[in-house]
Amino acid sequence: MITLYTWATPNGRKVSIMLEECGLAYRVEPIDIMKGAQFLPGFAAINPNSKIPAIVDEAGLKGSGGTPFKLFESGAILLYLAEKTGKFFPADGRGRYEALQWLMFQMGGIGPIFGQAHHYLRFAPEPVPYSIKRFGDETARLYGVLDRRLGEADTLAGEYSIADMATFPWVARHEFHNIDLADYPNVRRWHDAIAARPAVQRGMAVPGTTA
Repeated sequence: MITLYTWATPNGRKVSIMLEECGLAYRVEPIDIMKGAQFLPGFAAINPNSKIPAIVDEAGLKGSGGTPFKLFESGAILLYLAEKTGKFFPADGRGRYEALQWLMFQMGGIGPIFGQAHHYLRFAPEPVPYSIKRFGDETARLYGVLDRRLGEADTLAGEYSIADMATFPWVARHEFHNIDLADYPNVRRWHDAIAARPAVQRGMAVPGTTA
């Protein structure tokens, strides 16, 4: 059994989607980040960075004698689950690096930039025009990168993978970024195809709250 510590954010939903796609048994511990639950000692003992998501795999690593294994950072968790199950991470070298580079693109670009655009457009106590333009322009540029890539292949790595699972929950919030997917037809086609997957729908509903 895996325990998933999460909240209804794009980073949290990456992992619940992967757990659903892999068919792994898991239970959910909601961490209400709006109330600061991520800073409580119990969760900080699992993730010293006090951010969701995190997991505890009660089965532990192979050869560990069943010692529970805890892990934080959404990208690391996706890689761990992919290696644990042998799913959604290509086995061949070229395919693996294709998936890995697009996963890193999400972790280093899409997540931080879309997150800042989201913050300044929805949560900043007062408008900050410079920040809205800076992060809005970069968000649009990154959507353009995605659109060009998805004009070459059906999915980011050429086959459905953890790279798509990492990116989809952020693109699913395109309206939060003032982005119209009609301007990015390849992204829209990809988004709609992934949104139709039953496991993605179940994963996006975890933990049953909205944020």
